[in-house]
Amino acid sequence: MAAVAPATRTTRTETDSLGSKEIPADAYWGIHTLRAAENFPITKRPISVYPELIEALAMVKQASARANKEIGALDAERADLIDAAAQKVINGEFHDQFIVGVIQGGAGTSTNMNANEVITNIALELAGREKGDYAFLSPIDHTNRSQSTNDVYPTAVKIGLSLNLRSLLDELDLLRLSFLNKAREFHDVLKVGRTQLQDAVPMTLGQEFHGFASTLGYDHTRLTENAWLMYEINMGATAIGTGITTHPNYAPAVLKHLREISGLDLATASDLVEATSDTGSFMSFSSSLKRNAMKLSKICNDLRLLSSGPQAGLGEINLPAMQAGSSIMPGKVNPVIPEVVNQVAFAVAGSDMTVTMAAEAGQLQLNAFEPVIAHSIFQSITWMRQAMWTLRVNCVDGITANRDRLGAMVGSSVGVITALTPFIGYAASAALAKTALLTNRNVADLVVEAGLMSREEVTKQLSPARLSGLETITAAIPVIPSKDVDAGA
Repeated sequence: MAAVAPATRTTRTETDSLGSKEIPADAYWGIHTLRAAENFPITKRPISVYPELIEALAMVKQASARANKEIGALDAERADLIDAAAQKVINGEFHDQFIVGVIQGGAGTSTNMNANEVITNIALELAGREKGDYAFLSPIDHTNRSQSTNDVYPTAVKIGLSLNLRSLLDELDLLRLSFLNKAREFHDVLKVGRTQLQDAVPMTLGQEFHGFASTLGYDHTRLTENAWLMYEINMGATAIGTGITTHPNYAPAVLKHLREISGLDLATASDLVEATSDTGSFMSFSSSLKRNAMKLSKICNDLRLLSSGPQAGLGEINLPAMQAGSSIMPGKVNPVIPEVVNQVAFAVAGSDMTVTMAAEAGQLQLNAFEPVIAHSIFQSITWMRQAMWTLRVNCVDGITANRDRLGAMVGSSVGVITALTPFIGYAASAALAKTALLTNRNVADLVVEAGLMSREEVTKQLSPARLSGLETITAAIPVIPSKDVDAGA
C-alpha cells in the first residue's frame, strides 16, 4: 500500500505583543498586516493601487539596509538579503502582497509593517528559509533597523509622489501639444470672441486653442516647481525627530543611498522635529494639483459650450462622437469626455480640502492623518493623469471646426465694428451696431453704404489677421465725424 503524503501546511503561526494568529502559508505579509486588514476594511482599496508608493517604500528599506551595513548597524548577510528583496519589489514584483487599506489609523504604521513583513519574507526565501523565520531575519529588528514609521512613511510618500508626478507631467505636456496642434490647424479660422457669454470682438479659433495650450504650459511649470517640496525628507528622525535608536552616521548614509536609488535630489530637513510633525509641503503640493484641475475643468467647460447644439447651440466646433448620448433621443451625442474630466476636477478639489483639514488636525510631534493625505494626493495625480489621457486621445485630437458657421457668425456680428472705431469713431460705430442688430445685416455692407469707408478699406481692416490682432494696425484714416452718420440708416 502506497504511503500517504503528509498534508501540506496551509497556515503558519505568528505572534506579536497582542497574541498569536494564523497566517496563510503562502502569504509574504504577516501578523501586523493581518491585524491592519481586519481593523481597516474601509475603502476596499489596498495601498498597492499606488505602485509608486510601494516602489518608494522598497527604496527606503533598500537604502536603510545599505546604510546600516555601511555604518556597522547590520551585518552584511542580512543587509544584502534585505537589499535584494527590496529590489524585487522595486522591479514590480510582490505588489499584490501589500494589502493594507489606503486609509488607516496609526499614522502609516500598518503600511510600514506591511513593507517590513513582505520584504523580510522575500529575503527569507532568498536565503532558503521558511517564511516567518523571524529568529533569523526580523521585520522589526533587522528590516526596520534605524527606522520608525514616522520617518519611513512620509519619506516614502514624498518619493512615491515624485515618481508619480513624472507621468502626470508627461501626460500634461502631451495634452498641451495636442491643443497647440489644433491652434496651428485653426490659425486662420475667424470667430466671435465672447465676454460674459455675450458677443465681444473677433479672434481666431487658433488663438482660443493656443490659449488652452499656454495655460496648461503654465501649470506644467507650477507643478514642476512644487515638486521640489517633496525632496525634503526626515530619514533619521525616527519617532519624533530626535533620532533616538539611530547611529549618528545613519542619516547622512541613508540620504546618500536613497538619492542614488531614487535618482531624486533629496535633502535631509534642517529641523527633523519640525519635519516630522509638519505636513505643509503636502498641502502646497495638493494646492498646485487643484489649480491644474480647475483650469483643466474650465477648458472642458469651454469645449462643451463651443460644441453645444449642434443645431440650437453655438456649434462652433465638433467633438468626436464617442458613444450614444441617450436611451430615448435617437442621434443624440453628448460631450462625455469633457464631462468626465470635469468630475475628476471636482474630486481633486475635494481631495485638496481633505489634505487641508488633515494638515490642520496634526497634534504635537506627529500628524496621525498622513494616510488620508497620501491617499488624497495619489488619487488626484492618478485620476488627473488618466483624465488628461482620455481628453487628449478621445477628444482634443479629433476636434474639427465648423468653418462655414463661424464665418457666417463673424460676418453678421456687430463685434467686428470695434475694429473700425479708430476710423469712423465710437458714436458712428454704436449707431451702425444698433442697425446691424435690428436688421441682421452684414456690418461691412452697412459701413460702405453709409459712405464711411470704401469697400477696399473695410476689407483691409476686417481681414482675419487684423481682426485677431495678428497684424498690427500702424495708422488710421481720418475719423469721419459722427454727425454725418444717419443713426436710423
